[in-house]
Amino acid sequence: MSALLQADAAAPASSSLPSSKSELPYPRLHEVERVALRLAGQIMPTPVWRWQTGVVARTFNPLTEVWLKLELFQQTGSFKLRGALNTVQSFSDEQRRRGVVAASAGNHAVSVACAARAVGSHAKLVMPKFASPVRLDACRGYGAELLLTETLAEAFALADRIAADEGRSMVHPYDGPRTAEGTGTIGLELMRQVRGLDAVVVPVGGGGLAAGISSIVKQINPRCQVFGVEPAGADAMYRSFQAGRPMRLEGVDTVADSLSAPYAMAYSYGVCRRFVDEIVRVDDDALVAAMHHLFLDMKLAAEPAAAAATAALLGPLRERLDGKRVALIVCGSNIDAVRYGELLRRAA
Repeated sequence: MSALLQADAAAPASSSLPSSKSELPYPRLHEVERVALRLAGQIMPTPVWRWQTGVVARTFNPLTEVWLKLELFQQTGSFKLRGALNTVQSFSDEQRRRGVVAASAGNHAVSVACAARAVGSHAKLVMPKFASPVRLDACRGYGAELLLTETLAEAFALADRIAADEGRSMVHPYDGPRTAEGTGTIGLELMRQVRGLDAVVVPVGGGGLAAGISSIVKQINPRCQVFGVEPAGADAMYRSFQAGRPMRLEGVDTVADSLSAPYAMAYSYGVCRRFVDEIVRVDDDALVAAMHHLFLDMKLAAEPAAAAATAALLGPLRERLDGKRVALIVCGSNIDAVRYGELLRRAA
C-alpha cells in the first residue's frame, strides 16, 4: 500500500468499493503512480488555489473550503495532454512510424498533436468546422494535418475510417486504460495537495477525466465523494447511468464544446459507474454564469467546460456541499478572445 493511501484513507479501500463490480478493469493506484513518474518533466504538475472571495464567500457556510485544481495551466491548455502522451508512449515503434489519428472538438486534438511530435510521430486530426480558431492554429503549430467536418459525430466516424484505411493508431479522446491512467495523475496530485477532501467535482464529456480522477480518489480515500457534471445538452454519461449501459445521443447542443461527446463507451462508462457517486447536469446559462464568477473572483479565463464544476457547485450540489472541503477540476481553457467575450456578455 502506498504512503499516500495510508496517510489519507479513513477506511480500507475495499470497504467502500462495490464488490459486485470487482471484475471490471480500472486504473490501479500503483499503475498511476508509475505513469506519474514516467511523465514527470513532460507534463506540468498543476497548482491548486483556494477560492475564498466573491460568490463563494456570499453563498456558502464559512466552514466551506473550495479548492480549484488548475489544469488550464497545463501545457497545451488542458488536462488532455496527460492521457494523450501516456497513450502515444505506449505505441510500438512501428505504430509511431505509421502515425496517429484522433477526433476532437479541439483540446484533445491539440494534445495529440503535441504528444505525437514529442515521440517523433505524425498526427492526422479530424475536427468539426466550428472548432475554436485558437485550437486549430495550435494543432497546426505542432505540425499536425487537419481535416474538418460539419459535426463532431462525423469527425469520429471519419477518424475511424482513417485508422482502418491508413493503419494509423487511434488516440481516443476519452476511452481506454491509457487515457484513464493519464488523467488519474490529476487525482494523484490533487490528493497530495489537499488532504481530507470531502468531495471532488469533475466535468464529464466522454468520461475519461472522471474515470481517471475518480478511480484514484476513491482508492486513496473511499469516503471522498466524486460528482461528475455534464451539460444538459450533452448528457450521454448521465443517460448511461440511468440506463445501466453506455448510451448514444441523437445530437448535442451546448456551449461547452469540449464536453460534447456524442456517446459513452464501455471502458470509461464502466470505471465511472464504479467510482463516480453521481452525475449531475447544468444548463448553458449556468455554465456561462460560472465562467463569469471565475473571471470576477479568481481572474481565470475559463472556457465553458472548465466552468462546469463551478456551475455544479453553485447549482445542483450547493446544499449537499455546503460546509464541506471540496475540489473543483478546472479542466482547461483554449478559447479565442471573441468567443470568450460573447459568452461573458451573455452572463452579465
